[in-house]
Amino acid sequence: MDVKELELQMLIEELSNYNGRATELISYYIPAGYDLAKVLDHLNYEYSTAQNIKDKNTRQHVMDALAKIINYLKGLKKLPDNGLVVFCGNISNRPGEVDIRLWAIEPPDKLNIRLYRCDSRFVLDPLKELILPKQMYGLIVLDRGEASIGVLKGNQLIVLENKQSWVPGKIRAGGQSSVRFQRLIEQDVHLWLKYLSDEVRNYFEKDLDKLVGILVGGPGLLKEQFVNGDYLPYHFKQKILGVYDTAYSNEHGLKELLERAKDILEKTEYVREIELTKLFFEHLGKGTGLVVYGFDDVKRALEIGAVDTILISEDYKDKIKELFELIEQTNAKVEVISKNHPEGEQFSNFKIGAILRFKI
Repeated sequence: MDVKELELQMLIEELSNYNGRATELISYYIPAGYDLAKVLDHLNYEYSTAQNIKDKNTRQHVMDALAKIINYLKGLKKLPDNGLVVFCGNISNRPGEVDIRLWAIEPPDKLNIRLYRCDSRFVLDPLKELILPKQMYGLIVLDRGEASIGVLKGNQLIVLENKQSWVPGKIRAGGQSSVRFQRLIEQDVHLWLKYLSDEVRNYFEKDLDKLVGILVGGPGLLKEQFVNGDYLPYHFKQKILGVYDTAYSNEHGLKELLERAKDILEKTEYVREIELTKLFFEHLGKGTGLVVYGFDDVKRALEIGAVDTILISEDYKDKIKELFELIEQTNAKVEVISKNHPEGEQFSNFKIGAILRFKI
């Protein structure tokens, strides 16, 4: 993960925690290529309008925030190439105490919206959209008794639905009635697969432009019937990357499906996390001297340029702010390890570790 991307993720999390006591937190999204002079004209207009706010404290806080933004922008020769996002306002939650802060962010991609908002919270959704994974994989595991549908976005396995079927599990014994009962079961199976195909469309159609491919799994042969029969539309069938045997058709089955399809998913964040944590534990187990763990040891390794990749558990990532400067100076890589897989759960006990370029 790029350090700048991690910094932005953590800043968004920080900004989401702030609440203004009134509508005094300013969010300003300025698109790429926009004229800086027009931005300043608009802010001066907002400043003059703010003088009409009835509440004295709110009026002063908004005017102070606008003045801070205007002074900041006057120091720029031009807006950044990707546009600019500015957040400013009084973030103090103590009565009578004022703490006007400003954050200015060049987005990772070109910004194509212009938005000005003065509210009790910062407007973060457009910024969050810019750092969402641009690709996703659809996941389906099924059998006659149960099915689960999910997606893999970045390092996140998201379970969209788990459903128990209505298909009877046993065939009644005895002559012609058994034949009729079998026919009824096959009708139920058809309706079950039809239901699943409708759900797949509902979940995946809206994100078709981001859908890299679909993986299908499950115990038994029903998955092949689902894939090869007239259930999924042609454009979904074209996206099926593989069909795999799994022992389960629940959330465990979805995780098993990801494990089975590692060859296809090798470039995804999810698989990269697993492979890095496995490499960390392999070095640790063999005593190669090419890993360290604990904040102080990782920091010392960074200071001498020995770190190739820092691994940090998602619950501990706030601590890494103290290391950002060293990370950038030494061109070390950073990987936030989620607990969406057993390797991540195990690594969370270490909190932070590093794979080294050389022994120290």
